[in-house]
Amino acid sequence: MSELDFSVMPDKLTIRGGIRLTGSVEISGAKNAALPLIAASILSEDGLELNNVPDVMDVRTLLKAMERLGAIVDFQSESGRLILNTKNVRPDEIPYDIVRKMRASVLLMGPLLGRFREAHVYTPGGCAIGARPIDEHIQAFQKLGADYRIESGFAILRAPKIKGTQILFDRVTVTGTENAIMAAVLAEGETIIEHAANEPEVADLCHCLIKMGAEIDGIGTSRIMIQGVNSLSRATHRVIPDRIEAGTYMMAIAASGGSGNLCGVNPEHLRIPIEKLVEAGVTVTTGENTISVKAHHDIHPVDVETSPYPGFPTDLQAQFMALMTQADGVSFVKETIFENRFQHVQELNRLGARLKIDGNRVIVRGGTPLQGAEVMATDLRASASLVIAGLTASGTTTVHRIYHLDRGYHKFETKLRNLGADICRISE
Repeated sequence: MSELDFSVMPDKLTIRGGIRLTGSVEISGAKNAALPLIAASILSEDGLELNNVPDVMDVRTLLKAMERLGAIVDFQSESGRLILNTKNVRPDEIPYDIVRKMRASVLLMGPLLGRFREAHVYTPGGCAIGARPIDEHIQAFQKLGADYRIESGFAILRAPKIKGTQILFDRVTVTGTENAIMAAVLAEGETIIEHAANEPEVADLCHCLIKMGAEIDGIGTSRIMIQGVNSLSRATHRVIPDRIEAGTYMMAIAASGGSGNLCGVNPEHLRIPIEKLVEAGVTVTTGENTISVKAHHDIHPVDVETSPYPGFPTDLQAQFMALMTQADGVSFVKETIFENRFQHVQELNRLGARLKIDGNRVIVRGGTPLQGAEVMATDLRASASLVIAGLTASGTTTVHRIYHLDRGYHKFETKLRNLGADICRISE
């Protein structure tokens, strides 16, 4: 892999709004599926081959961490093919400068503990959208037999032996479930995980691990059963489509009053967002791996409440709120996952939206035309919501600090331009 540049460039996006999006867009592989799969490669000395890996900064950051652990990384970014040679991986310390950029660094703990019986990982960074403690992860590791301590900022785990156990999560945690699965696949005996997350990204991880030789039952449910095995071997796996990227384009097309086709997507992963779009008066037609979206003149106000899969994703809350600014009436957007995920509200209001925070919900008074302005992105999904709003606004909108977008969207402005958007990236 070529040398990676981690300097944060102060790029911005300029958007001339008022253009209806039309055409087709190819959906990339899911960032939130690729990250645990990359970490899972540690579990096998033979490595792992992944396809449909998105070239986004979070992936690049985790690959840099993998290289620091001793992995040989061959990432062919244009094709999405990633070959990981993990024979010489060691449970070394990963510098804070790498892990501070992304929360997903915590996903290294489970596979390192599973294979080497120890892990040294800095407590994670990432978007400032609310408290996301790793206590559930640590409790799962301790149940499996690990000792835990914090030393000089590192979370240090050691276990003379990993033994199967019963793990009951107090709350649904996607990365906690993934970490527990990866730690348990090489444990002695059976591990049962209760109240497990059942997001498609968790299921994708399980399917890949089974290809590597793991024994896992209950995939896609809240009760996952793992029978430990002695070792895992090399496998080839294709990352599932990114349902959040797909949902973002669906809402962008609808907000612009356009029509478009999403290709290479799994509609079943977006059942609730699709229902909400239909409720808003948007025509949505699904195929085996396609979604067609056609907006009409009026967007109806629709209330949403975020919840774990299969509910409405918290990662689409900001984008749906931007869509609701175009609705003729009042809607309510309630956030139940993160307590600080309304940072985009103030920026949307700078564009002329009429939004008011009321506890853990936002009252959206739609129907007021938006006007272009200078706005600042605060996190990954908030960035996307500002772009959607800019697409509908009159005049020019400038979105600053778009390095957040680069963490999770592959060729975002390029794909929007292919749909007809007048959008340009500028390095300040």
